[in-house]
Amino acid sequence: MTGNRGVVYQGPGRVEVQDISYPEFELKDGPGVNPANVGRKVPHGAILKVVVTNICGSDQHMVRGRTTAPEGLVLGHEITGEVVETGPDVEFVKVGDLVSVPFNISCGRCTNCKARRTEICLNVNPDRPGSAYGYVDMGGWVGGQAKYALVPYADWNLLRFPDRDRAMEKIMDLTMLSDIFPTGFHGCVSAGVGVGSTVYVAGAGPVGLAAAASARLLGAAVVIVGDLNEERLAQARRFGCETVNISQGDPGDLIAEILGTPVVDHAVDAVGFEAHGSGEKAGQEAPASVLNDAMKVTKAGGAIGIPGLYVTGDPRAVDEAAKVGSLSIRFGLGWSKSHAFYTGQCPVMKYHRQLMMAILNDRVRIAEAVNAVAIPLEEAPEGYRSFDQGAASKYVLDPNGYLGTG
Repeated sequence: MTGNRGVVYQGPGRVEVQDISYPEFELKDGPGVNPANVGRKVPHGAILKVVVTNICGSDQHMVRGRTTAPEGLVLGHEITGEVVETGPDVEFVKVGDLVSVPFNISCGRCTNCKARRTEICLNVNPDRPGSAYGYVDMGGWVGGQAKYALVPYADWNLLRFPDRDRAMEKIMDLTMLSDIFPTGFHGCVSAGVGVGSTVYVAGAGPVGLAAAASARLLGAAVVIVGDLNEERLAQARRFGCETVNISQGDPGDLIAEILGTPVVDHAVDAVGFEAHGSGEKAGQEAPASVLNDAMKVTKAGGAIGIPGLYVTGDPRAVDEAAKVGSLSIRFGLGWSKSHAFYTGQCPVMKYHRQLMMAILNDRVRIAEAVNAVAIPLEEAPEGYRSFDQGAASKYVLDPNGYLGTG
């Protein structure tokens, strides 16, 4: 039996790389595993030797203690790997295939999957529609910040790269297909971004930068990224975005200095529930601030894409309402402007093949846009600390030395 190592949540502010179980074609009991999933057979699954796996802002919410994630949870939902074993029901995926894993786990059989709503699959999580690897309340599927990982419904879920050598040349870009590139793209598509659009992206973390790059790929005329972190704003400017530091005033006023008007055609919330205020309230946590600002700066009849994470349980929220996901949103403002809002996880499979082709054919350099930095798996705790301190980087873990970081 081959050994395995993984990144394990140890309580607020702490992760460790530990020995963990090698994957089997059966879901075992453990931290975060729904009792109804214990013993679930996975003959349709594949075991991957992980080539690259990424630290995500969603992981960071858990590590900060801002969710109800249990200690001992193996983290990681952004997985790219090499197939080393397949279950008896797998027909098309083969050992040796190099593949991208959508962070959404889906069965391909339920009504939602058949409608391309793979983010709310009905069959993989007894708690609620939708599932993900290594994430709180998502059914208990083991995370992929590890040397080896199990992927269920492999024929359905896995995106095979057509040429291994070509893929490895662009693996730092292709690793973004598991989550943040489709997520940022989805935020823009759901907001209606197209040729000639003016776009405001709230948040210059990796998802925000991916959204900004996606807006440019979709033909936006002007992409404005707002954040409090100057290093991250500088990263957005490197690939052609305008930026506003929202600590310096109201986002609408700052946008007007660029466009001559305080409104944009489309807005994307890439921040989520750990939002902070702008202007005089900069630095103060205000969970609804980004949504309210987005409504203020989006034109009447416009749309707001919301790929930023919002949760139903935040034990460290600033008030009792926010602890259960209730926010003081100016819904009347959005209603009066006839805004459309699009929320929820990105259905990765809706976009990942097209985005793979854009990467392989040099239409986009997403790793450069998000400043991807490769580190060994054993340095994951340092990566989490640096990311939490606001580093303008997307940390890519190299569990098996494919990138030569060890």
